[in-house]
Amino acid sequence: MHVLSVQHLHKSYGQGAQRHEVVNDLSFSLRAGECYGLLGPNGAGKTTTLKLCLGLSEPDSGSINLGGHQIPAEARRARMRVGVVPQMDSLDPDFTVEENLLVYGRYFGMSDKQVHDRIDWLLEFATLTAKRKAQIGELSGGMKRRLTLARALVNDPDLIFMDEPTTGLDPQARHLMWERLKTLLASGKTILLTTHFMDEAERLCDRLAVIDQGQLIAEGAPRELIAQHIEPQVVEVYGDNVADWIVHARPLSDRVELSGETAFCYTRQTDALLKNLSEQSGLRYLHRPANLEDLFLKLTGREMRD
Repeated sequence: MHVLSVQHLHKSYGQGAQRHEVVNDLSFSLRAGECYGLLGPNGAGKTTTLKLCLGLSEPDSGSINLGGHQIPAEARRARMRVGVVPQMDSLDPDFTVEENLLVYGRYFGMSDKQVHDRIDWLLEFATLTAKRKAQIGELSGGMKRRLTLARALVNDPDLIFMDEPTTGLDPQARHLMWERLKTLLASGKTILLTTHFMDEAERLCDRLAVIDQGQLIAEGAPRELIAQHIEPQVVEVYGDNVADWIVHARPLSDRVELSGETAFCYTRQTDALLKNLSEQSGLRYLHRPANLEDLFLKLTGREMRD
């Protein structure tokens, strides 16, 4: 049985001509022990999908089974075995680090002794042992995110929902968070992750779904999806004259996209393209393998989303 199964989910907001379908016939499922990513531009329906899966919002139609429980009818029971790391920190500033964990444990019906028995491990896991008695206002942004993760583990959940867990963190804090998430996966936990960081998804996710306008448009393992949709080699070309140079690039590439002052040349064979670039003046270039960001931009477009 899947840890989470979503079938033909629909959710709309508004009335009449203003009605907007945020989730449109969405289906996916999570296997125990995997990290499954939900990727999509702003407004694609990712956060709404998480709320529906947790029973915090009721779908218009479709079915959700979370840990053997039907959602939203049995949402309270299902959430007893789930941890949640929300987009925005919701730590209580009136309590210390330790007290935030203690109070949160009570929401799951845990006794103070049960929570205290886990606090040492939680603080060590979050590298916050030295901050046990600190007030929330004394913590850095990275510390707050790690505490939010530790709080989500108070009830020793089987499945952890993570909504953009590393947004706003510096590179060091992000890498530390990634290490902690990999440790959770190695211990058998299951993670449902939304993120705007493509390198994060590529590092952590066993499988992922790309959604846009509430619909699933691609699903699979990151490298398999990249190989399926994108040419293997990418040459990014920069410079004032790049728009004029593109006439030379098109015959030497499988596909060329211009974004601002950067040309993205997608190709299976780069020799002729790189030779041409070596003869140009005023242009700089970067040769790299195709990645998840290339996939994301091809499937959802390069235009800005509000």
